Amino acid sequence: MAPVKFGLFVPQGWILDLVDIEDPIEQYEAMSRVAQAAERLGFDSIWLFDHFHTYFKPVLETTFECWTSTAALARDTKTIRLGQMVTCNGYRNPALMAKMASTVDVLSHGRLDFGIGAGWYEHEYKAYGYEYPPTPGERLRMLAEALPLIKAMWTEPYASFDGKYYQISGAINEPKGVQKPHPPIWIGGSGEKVTLKLAAQYGDAINLGGHLDEMDYYHHKLDVVAEHCATFGRDPSTLIHSANIETTVIRAGDDPEELTKRYRRDQTLAEYKTHAVVGGAQEIIDTYARVIEAGMDYIIVSDVPGLATTDVIEFLGAEVLPAFK
Repeated sequence: MAPVKFGLFVPQGWILDLVDIEDPIEQYEAMSRVAQAAERLGFDSIWLFDHFHTYFKPVLETTFECWTSTAALARDTKTIRLGQMVTCNGYRNPALMAKMASTVDVLSHGRLDFGIGAGWYEHEYKAYGYEYPPTPGERLRMLAEALPLIKAMWTEPYASFDGKYYQISGAINEPKGVQKPHPPIWIGGSGEKVTLKLAAQYGDAINLGGHLDEMDYYHHKLDVVAEHCATFGRDPSTLIHSANIETTVIRAGDDPEELTKRYRRDQTLAEYKTHAVVGGAQEIIDTYARVIEAGMDYIIVSDVPGLATTDVIEFLGAEVLPAFK
């Protein structure tokens, strides 16, 4: 079995993880420092959210734009991979998105993981003047057209596509990127009828979120993925199985209630722990191990209190990651 890989969401502002830093230049530099530390400490990848407003309540605080930040971090780092969890298909024309992604793949020297999903944050759509398709089904149908269009832009000399939502005709996309046949496609979401089917058909990786109170969730979703892979004559083991695990590091003197307050939103600590691990090194290690045992081979660490302003990433690199290397 290949070693489990680890990614890390860098502080970006979406989850109010930069509010303790006032200057926006220093906010970005904090994001960059975490990315560089993750590279040095042995994380396999860094990740960004594709959002414009803070979550879960939009407030007047920094949220750095995903793709320009990805490009900047690609030049601030040297070896670590860079991804989005996940690009909202509705925020950019997919032909333009394919062009942006292949450009980032080149300037990162082939380190891009291309994450994409159907989109869901209605408030952002409307605030920015994007049409919000009212049903998940329509947004998924748009994603189902965007995926083959993007692959065409990455692989064909003159790409054409004629769909209900998107059309291109003889589109030239040069350079196409460094990775062949194209950057890995990560599809986020767990819908069984469409999302996981699209992952089996077009994806190189899936992301199933964090469900720490029900390991059977992962077993079931992977069974569904295997069924869809069979439809396309695909070996399900060729798909990366990833999960985002919200992680709060508790060290001597830390108050779990206070430390998680900003991240729990309206949840109690007990409710928060159904999808987040809150504890010391061994509890974090044991939790990740359970998720791995349930079939996940890529853990993406997210929502880490203090990531932008403390040495908590050094703790994760020294006390948690070595258990899995």
